[in-house]
Amino acid sequence: MRLFALSSILILGSVAASKRNYETHNFYVIEHDARHASLASVSAALGVEVVERAGELPNHYLVRAPSFSGELGSRSEQRDRVLDALARLRARSHLAARGDEEARAGDAVKYISRQTLRQRVKRAPIPQEPAEDARAVAQRLGITDPLFDKQWHLVNEEAPEHSMNVIPIWEMGYTGEGVITSFVDDGLDYTSEDLKDNFAAEFSYDFNDHESLPTPKLPEDTHGTRCAGQVAAGKNNACGLGIAYDSKVAAVRILSGPISDVDEAASLNYGFQNVSIYSCSWGPPDNGRVMEGPDFLIDKAVLNGINYGRGGKGSVFVFASGNGAASGDQCNFDGYTNSIYSVTVSAVDHKGLRPYYSEACTANMVAAYSSGSGKAITTTDKGSNKCASSHGGTSAAAPNAAGVFALALEARPDLTWRDIQHLCVENARVVSPDDDGWETVAGGRMYNSKFGYGALDGLRYVQAALDWKLVKPQARMQTRTVQIEDGMMNPMGSYSGGQFIEADGVTSSIGVKWDMLQDANFELLEHIVIRVWIDHTRRGDVQVELTSPGGITSVLAEPRRADNANTGFPGWDFMTVKHWGEEMIGDWTLKVSDQASAANNGSFLGWNMVFWGSVIDASKAVLYDVSHEDPVLPPHEEPQPLPPTTATNTKTYAKPTIFLTSEESGSSSTVAATPEPTDHDEEDIAEPAADDHEDSDHEVADALHSEQRKVVAGIVFIVALISSVGGVFIWRRRSNKSPYITLQEGRAMPMSDTGRSALAADGNDSDEEADERTGLRSGPYQHHQGFHSGFLDDDEEEAHEYPPSRSPGRVSPAYRDEAETQRPSET
Repeated sequence: MRLFALSSILILGSVAASKRNYETHNFYVIEHDARHASLASVSAALGVEVVERAGELPNHYLVRAPSFSGELGSRSEQRDRVLDALARLRARSHLAARGDEEARAGDAVKYISRQTLRQRVKRAPIPQEPAEDARAVAQRLGITDPLFDKQWHLVNEEAPEHSMNVIPIWEMGYTGEGVITSFVDDGLDYTSEDLKDNFAAEFSYDFNDHESLPTPKLPEDTHGTRCAGQVAAGKNNACGLGIAYDSKVAAVRILSGPISDVDEAASLNYGFQNVSIYSCSWGPPDNGRVMEGPDFLIDKAVLNGINYGRGGKGSVFVFASGNGAASGDQCNFDGYTNSIYSVTVSAVDHKGLRPYYSEACTANMVAAYSSGSGKAITTTDKGSNKCASSHGGTSAAAPNAAGVFALALEARPDLTWRDIQHLCVENARVVSPDDDGWETVAGGRMYNSKFGYGALDGLRYVQAALDWKLVKPQARMQTRTVQIEDGMMNPMGSYSGGQFIEADGVTSSIGVKWDMLQDANFELLEHIVIRVWIDHTRRGDVQVELTSPGGITSVLAEPRRADNANTGFPGWDFMTVKHWGEEMIGDWTLKVSDQASAANNGSFLGWNMVFWGSVIDASKAVLYDVSHEDPVLPPHEEPQPLPPTTATNTKTYAKPTIFLTSEESGSSSTVAATPEPTDHDEEDIAEPAADDHEDSDHEVADALHSEQRKVVAGIVFIVALISSVGGVFIWRRRSNKSPYITLQEGRAMPMSDTGRSALAADGNDSDEEADERTGLRSGPYQHHQGFHSGFLDDDEEEAHEYPPSRSPGRVSPAYRDEAETQRPSET
């Protein structure tokens, strides 16, 4: 073990931590299993150098190998020497001798993904210039920050009920002291007079240029500084004041250029034992055309923070819901905002109205104040003493929420990440009550997909936190996967079967029974994740709705006018918080419909649900992990289908979970529609025509009779042979009295693992996955790669727009806020 540790240190030290050059080297992340071979043996066998550990993920390492021009040929001829080497190792690993560590190196690689660069984009549209009619209140509060009177989100004289309501919290003595918020963004100006005293350098890093300090170098690198100022601008003579002005801020820079999965994953865990909150005002493009989620490695890092961050209390991830409402976009098409681990924050303006840009969806948990109706957010800007008065979008809503969470964590440091979410649900305030989206849900609460459970009220939130009883640990229950009309999707994303979507749509139901909840140790419902497989020639035509046993409906997806993708929903996960605390027993019904266009149609192939909530018995709680299996239909790990419980064309497959067995799941499904044929990819397996079945049946029957006669004759012969041999054996044993011959202790008969070897040689080993949220692939090695090929295709079509301004309906070469505003003394 000491030798292994020494060799690992030597390897890690062989490549200096430096900037990544993706032109000269290919980079990969591997998950290493030391039981099979050492890290040194793995790197030697694959021909790679170990660069460093992959963020905070245990046993994950970033490695690199020189790139070769031969790998950059046409898509059909692409080769990757490292992945080829791994495939060969796995193909012969079962033949390796016990001490042949190099030959067994293939088994030591549990997961590998080639790293590619992607650009994340900021969520701050160009807001309107703010009106300057707020009354000065600084004298009463004893605050000397010169622009405090412009910060209507702190003191709103025009509409006092529409602010973050944090002044009374300061008067209670809570100002965020001891809490660190990290801004995952384009850097932070730590030389700013407003932020330098609250900057936590030791928990900051530049993942774009791989330097220790997140210096905002580009002219447009103002976003992170402005967001940080909303939380931690100090009580001084510079600009305005942060919501948690005595708290600390860190920054990790990822938005100033393309970023790889391993660096994005590391950024979301950077300093995660000391950092409490990660504020993320970015995501996939908000153009109404893209459907994208984080790669497996990023999912794994988020869960690592949830399970182990803050000493096990969990990192708090705050995500801006998105600015694409004017383009018809919805936050359930974004895998960052529709994660159960995110506090997803939409925007509300100074009048309590929904701004034109703020995206709606059932993943929205709360709203926070931001730009709209003529006013924006005043905050710190890049520069030693610069201020901004034009900040906005959901980019500004998320930090305002993070600031309230920082105050609450000072008051109650023991709050877990789920306590933070429960307090949001229980204490948000209804805004814009005339909006027709409000609906009464469980517990008498109001919910609106535009605002979540309402606007975040700082005073209500912190007062509730002081008396809050910590929630029980998390519970999980996964239903059986419903396979409709033999609906299938293979690992390459090709569909077959399914129920044709008629004008009235297709419905399917899954039942939940009391004993299922008991077996799953499940008490109180929080989130629901719904995975769907839908084949459609125009994704933007599809609407998906989930209705609970109590009659509450979550619209998971509405039509998107700009979404012309023909890839459908290949195992995409939707999420809803609308059923928080609702009774679960009964039938949950999913309805899939479209716009009944003559030019476009599709089929509903299958779905399942995962319920998340609180346990009954805390002593039986477990931590959950993520898997990187392909989102194929039916899923790989599910057994053969159980006999149907009702007369229906829908098949159900039992999916094992920690608490739920196939005998206990008890789900049911119903389908309404008439099946019609659909076109599928040429690679699908061809089925015989219906009119050929009758002739082929006679041939099959004759063949079977012939084979049966041969089998009977063979059995008679074998029985006679056994009788003869048995008689000779008994006679010899009686005459010689010799003992049986046995295998020596420790010996075993060899058994070849040809099935596994074949899979490995073809690059399809079960440990090597596509994007688990999409199942889309772009090349022969997409099993290993971590990028989202389907989304890259979308991005390529609109490459001239990136990074977009996030101003809906506009095309801009880069994001820009309005011009900087200097201190009054400087203007």
